[in-house]
Amino acid sequence: MIGTSRRFDEDSKTIEWYRLSSHGQKDPPPDAKESIIYRMLPEAEKDKLIFQIGTSDPDRAVAAARLVAADVAGIDVNAGCPKPFSTSGGMGAALLKTPDKLCAILEALVKNITPEFEIGISVKIRLLDTAAETEALVRHLCATGITGLTIHCRTTPMRPRERAIRGQLRMIAEVCHEYGVACLMNGDVENRDQGLQLAKEFGADGAMIAVAAEKNPSCFRSVADGGLAPWEEVVDHYVKTAIDVDNRFGNTKFLLSNMVPGKSKSYQPMNQSKNYKSICEALSLEKHLESARIIDSKRGLDQPLQGKAAEKAAKKAAKKANAQTNTQPVKSKEGNDQKRKRRMSDNRPVKQVKTSEPAPVVTAV
Repeated sequence: MIGTSRRFDEDSKTIEWYRLSSHGQKDPPPDAKESIIYRMLPEAEKDKLIFQIGTSDPDRAVAAARLVAADVAGIDVNAGCPKPFSTSGGMGAALLKTPDKLCAILEALVKNITPEFEIGISVKIRLLDTAAETEALVRHLCATGITGLTIHCRTTPMRPRERAIRGQLRMIAEVCHEYGVACLMNGDVENRDQGLQLAKEFGADGAMIAVAAEKNPSCFRSVADGGLAPWEEVVDHYVKTAIDVDNRFGNTKFLLSNMVPGKSKSYQPMNQSKNYKSICEALSLEKHLESARIIDSKRGLDQPLQGKAAEKAAKKAAKKANAQTNTQPVKSKEGNDQKRKRRMSDNRPVKQVKTSEPAPVVTAV
């Protein structure tokens, strides 16, 4: 976010933070294109959106937060991501190993952002190896002046396929409440009703849904209000929203790959689409075709690939073709020899064996 500029887009009614693509160079090349780093829809998100940042430095955290603080409802520090792209830079779950640095980041945000913009600062963490270690960390964090803490009920090495551990949750919630800090729980929460029930059971103030929300964001709707919507309905709504706000096509396609079931006949055509028009055709969303054509034209998605993009697509197609060729069955010399031996064996006379007992019979029971 640092180095971006803010502007309002009249067409999509969104606020954008953008900069020129430098491709790792110190200064952007003369033909550099704009990259939209972040975008939000103020009329829908103004008082609801919490902006989460990955950071390992107090001053840079404040600089990044200041760019968006006037437009969001709060700033959250990610101290739970276990992925190497985050931890290798000392961010995410790596901050759990440097609690003093994490606290310094939170204190800097509380001191510099909260008074000026009147928004809260929160943090998301994971469990440590023991309850005692987790409690000490939570107390340390709550003393920084934060307003909220989310606990992902897994340790850093754990992956989503491993069940969440809730044994420390009540203790964490109680510590948070001692300091007047809201406590949210995360991990294996599938829908709104389950999240509220678990929060009540363990004394938390609410729950966070992540993986289930990528698959079907209607999981935030209670059963009383209709519950989980069919994926077709969700995809229809999502594609329309993505087109209306001019969402980055690659991001739209990525989320659709989570929303559309892999066994659906629409999945492969959708996954091979190159623009919004082909997305609508793949998903039988003809009612959005005209809007899709307009946004494709605006972003140049209706033009043939050129330059490096075309070269990359050609290499990808060639690689796929080679993979298909290499998977064709190959007759080996060993296989032919085995067949020849079986044929020779089949031509040999069969030796009759006399026996006084009837041959055994195999039956299915």
